[in-house]
Amino acid sequence: MPHKQYMCPVEALVDVVGGKWKMPILTLLFQGTKRYGELRQHLPGVTERVLTMQLRELEQSGIVHRKVYAEVPPKVEYSLTDLGLSLEPVLQVMLSWSEKYLCMTEQKADWWEEIRNSDQDSISPTTPLLIKD
Repeated sequence: MPHKQYMCPVEALVDVVGGKWKMPILTLLFQGTKRYGELRQHLPGVTERVLTMQLRELEQSGIVHRKVYAEVPPKVEYSLTDLGLSLEPVLQVMLSWSEKYLCMTEQKADWWEEIRNSDQDSISPTTPLLIKD
């Protein structure tokens, strides 16, 4: 398969992690390996078709590893590859920027304060990204 050509590096980043559900998927996978059903459970509003498509795109980009177990019923697990794990600093910067943006636009939600003031171990699976203060 030929490689895509990009006008600038940011275009490549947006191509890989852009999309309504890719960032939330990555957020969940930074917490550890997940089965498809777990991802569905923690991403209310995503359709099966879209989740499957977004996971497939992340897998094709080398960000997500899909492991299929030979058992009945089929068991499939998703985890981050080394390349996927290397996105952590990028996503941390994006999270930091988002927090500032929400504050500037006075759209900061109450749940964000709770997250910022809590211990990371107590954060639920739907919590936005890896908070390290």
